[in-house]
This record gives sequence, C-alpha cells and structure tokens, in this order.
Amino acid sequence: MDTKAAVIALMSVWGVGTCAVAPSLAQEESGDASANPLLNKVWVRAEASDSLPGTMQIFLEDGTLVSDSCWETYRLSKWQQVSEGAISWEEDGMTINAEIASISDTEMVLNLQLGSEIQEQRFVTATAPYVCPDIPE
Repeated sequence: MDTKAAVIALMSVWGVGTCAVAPSLAQEESGDASANPLLNKVWVRAEASDSLPGTMQIFLEDGTLVSDSCWETYRLSKWQQVSEGAISWEEDGMTINAEIASISDTEMVLNLQLGSEIQEQRFVTATAPYVCPDIPE
C-alpha cells in the first residue's frame, strides 16, 4: 500500500467517497506485509478523549506513517521498525521511540518513550463507516 492508498483509506474512514479506485491499490505489494499485523491498517486510539477524538495512525510498509485525528490536519512522517518489538518515527524534528507492548490483528499497545516518561497508548483497528463528531461551539 502506498501513500495514495493510505489517503484513500483515510478518506473512507472520514466517510468521503471516491468515484473509482484503481485495481492496483487492492493488490498486495511485493513482500509479505500480511505477516506483520502493524502494517497497512487504520489504528484508532482506544482511549481517545473528547478533546481529540478519532486519533489514528497508519503504518505503511513503504516507511510512511499517516497520523490524523478528527480535529487536526493529517501528518505524513517517516517510520521504521527498529526490531520485532520496537518502532520509531519522526515528529516535529524529534525521533519518537516506541516499544510494541502487544499487538494482534485488531489491538495494539505502544509504550512511547518521551524523554524520561513512558506513555502507554492503546489502539484498535478502525471500523467503517466512521464519521468524526461535530466540533463543539
């Protein structure tokens, strides 16, 4: 799945339709991405707050991380799998290191190393359709 496919996947989570999707987007790229449950899924924060709903991440096998939420603009970053149990990505000029505490086809727990603090983030795979709530006035 490439960046174009990620944007289309993100649009489908937002509920934005597309007229046509090229057949090549549905094909698996070379390599066995299906062996890694982290890849090519829309991961949504399980404990999302009302102040920042719909926080999501998509780890693409080409090394692109798509980050988004309902009330913020999306971000494209570079990410890498450092080891079987660790990943890192670039965010605002800093490297974020995270331990994969647990992962399955539908749930993921990351422990982000933010300076001397460890922050646990829980994710589940997104279900479609999903529509972001209205911004409160």
